[in-house]
Amino acid sequence: MPRGDLRDRFEAYASLVRLPNLFSAPPDVVLGAALVAASGGSVSIPALAGLTLASVLLYAGGTTLNDYFDAPVDARERPERPIPSGRVARSRAGALGGGLLTAGVVVGFLAAELQGGVVAAALAVVVLAYDGWLKGTGIGFLAMGAARGFDVALGFAAGGFGVPIWTVFVPLVVVGYIALVTRMAANEATTTERGVVAGAAGGVVLGGVAVVALVGFVRPSLVEILLAVALVVGFFGWTGQAIGRAYATPRPDTVGPAVGTCVLALVVLDAAFAAVAGLPWALAAVAFLIPALGFSRLFDVS
Repeated sequence: MPRGDLRDRFEAYASLVRLPNLFSAPPDVVLGAALVAASGGSVSIPALAGLTLASVLLYAGGTTLNDYFDAPVDARERPERPIPSGRVARSRAGALGGGLLTAGVVVGFLAAELQGGVVAAALAVVVLAYDGWLKGTGIGFLAMGAARGFDVALGFAAGGFGVPIWTVFVPLVVVGYIALVTRMAANEATTTERGVVAGAAGGVVLGGVAVVALVGFVRPSLVEILLAVALVVGFFGWTGQAIGRAYATPRPDTVGPAVGTCVLALVVLDAAFAAVAGLPWALAAVAFLIPALGFSRLFDVS
């Protein structure tokens, strides 16, 4: 295959799976494992690595199937996307998406046996339901939020789910944050109401307040507290600018970037939560922001 054709094909598939977004998935899993560690549990690093890979595969499958199901709408609203532009056949995208979801479930089983496999399977079902049937309905945004919550739960599986009940609070906050961001994204290519943008801003506030509450509950060292606070400040500043522009003039060229910013900023929120387990956990989560930001300069996030 000529080099130019190979590059074009890579760019088409990278756009299809939303390459920058893939790096926002592993920090969810790292966060789940960090909560296990913060509660005194033991984390299997090999299992964590495998579950992180499963998370990436499941996310890639979800974004691919999203474009598969949305192909008729994208032909009108986003003709530059890989399927309507003809760079990727719709049937091939469907097969790829299904294969990636299946691979994610299999890797989840291999990494953490039944517990990892069950969570990965539940995540795959929610992703498929959202892409195929729930998107655009009154509960679609909640399904997307639930998918991120299950992604955090994959990290619990790295510790054998030996976590106290209070740890469930964190993935529920992630569910709420992503649900509200997804609601803002629903009509980003056409028209978006200011109230919906304000709802996403509420999700940002929810995330930051929840980190502060967790710090107060766990009471980590001063270094860890300062790190968590610094990450929350960065989270507020980054998302606040983008959401502020979208609220002032809610149109596709402001709402779309706001959605993309909020998706990538989840990495920072994950790291802020993970800081209660120690500096290495926070750094492991936030490190994924580097490739995410790098690839976001080349490929669309939303």
